[in-house]
Amino acid sequence: MKGKVKGESCCATPAFGGCRVESLVTVDDRGQMVLPKELRDRAGIKGGDKLAVIGWEKGGKVCCLSLIRVEELSAMVKGVLGPLMGDLLPKG
Repeated sequence: MKGKVKGESCCATPAFGGCRVESLVTVDDRGQMVLPKELRDRAGIKGGDKLAVIGWEKGGKVCCLSLIRVEELSAMVKGVLGPLMGDLLPKG
């Protein structure tokens, strides 16, 4: 992965096409927020779907949050750990 340019946003990742503002949401007093219907529709998010919240840190503070479907995250982890585990397990 290429080094970051000074001042570049922490969520600008070429592997994922960077990031952009999709919508603005407000967090209420209970810490809840609503994803706008148009965004949920475009992303195919339905009630009961599970999303992982990924925090991106910069200077020791979380500066960017990303949402990813749990199924997609599981596939990514398996894709990375699968080959590693294959190398660690005894052949036989």
